[in-house]
Amino acid sequence: MKVKKIVVIMLALCCTTIFFTGCKKAEEKPAVGLQVVTTLFPLYDFARTIAGDKAQVTMLLPPGVEPHTFEPRPEDIIRINRAGLFIYTSKYMEPWAEKIITGVDSKKLRIVNAGERVVYQHGMAEHEHGNERGHKNGGEHDHHHDQKGMDPHIWLDFANAAVMVDTILDGFVAADPLNSGVYRQNAETLKSRLVALDLRYRESLATCTTKKLLHGGHYAFGYLARRYDLDYHALSGISSDSEPSAERMAALVREIRSSGAKYLFAEELLSPRLTETLAKEAGVGVLMLHGAHNLSRDDQSKNVSFLDLMERNLVQLQKGLQCRAK
Repeated sequence: MKVKKIVVIMLALCCTTIFFTGCKKAEEKPAVGLQVVTTLFPLYDFARTIAGDKAQVTMLLPPGVEPHTFEPRPEDIIRINRAGLFIYTSKYMEPWAEKIITGVDSKKLRIVNAGERVVYQHGMAEHEHGNERGHKNGGEHDHHHDQKGMDPHIWLDFANAAVMVDTILDGFVAADPLNSGVYRQNAETLKSRLVALDLRYRESLATCTTKKLLHGGHYAFGYLARRYDLDYHALSGISSDSEPSAERMAALVREIRSSGAKYLFAEELLSPRLTETLAKEAGVGVLMLHGAHNLSRDDQSKNVSFLDLMERNLVQLQKGLQCRAK
């Protein structure tokens, strides 16, 4: 009888513990709020900064994946359809995005083209990259060139980045007007930090010995170069998937030698082997720049921001362009 009593008491205690534990977990679980899906890292970082704790922001690109050749999986399309807000850069950067949004329920999902208000520029001049061999996967024409060679790397002009923040903010306010005050305040703070970053770049790069930015990769830094009056030479065209010809490689080596440059820039997340080969041939060192399309797993684990990446770039540019300390 005593044994039965003990068993009953133990069962009751277990049930009570499970009940209260479950309640505690339920209380600790945060409210879901607005669900936001973004494509590239700059959009993700701008969106999560604007959102604060009022929305849940995710990015489609897995860490380390190169976005120019990214194609969404079926589960990615499901995530987009379940969201309240979907943010992409433009038809020039993600041509697949416009195909997806034609099939979604626009009454449930608000769509933001973050690049719709920015000023675009063309990529490397046609005569410069016309000798490229095309794609590694069989010589198909670069799908970004199909958009009249428009350069999609708009976030690397910080004035464009501020315009993108405003466009993303409008999407948040329309999707969740109750929290518009928080979103607006966060966006203003972010834009003020972009203005300060732009000023640091302008002051620092005005003191450089050389204005020639030589890059052994794809044409990713055209906007940055134009904003700070740099003479930009890239090895290949807009897409990271295009292969330069032997003539183009030889021409870049000649450019390095004639310029008196001490460094050739390579791009984070892409293999630096070709850049290192060209740098060795020209007798110069290699420095890394980050295009900020995406993050490595290591940077993601450290919660690195867009502004962090751009500060890192500024240090590399100051060294590579031989800028004087102010």
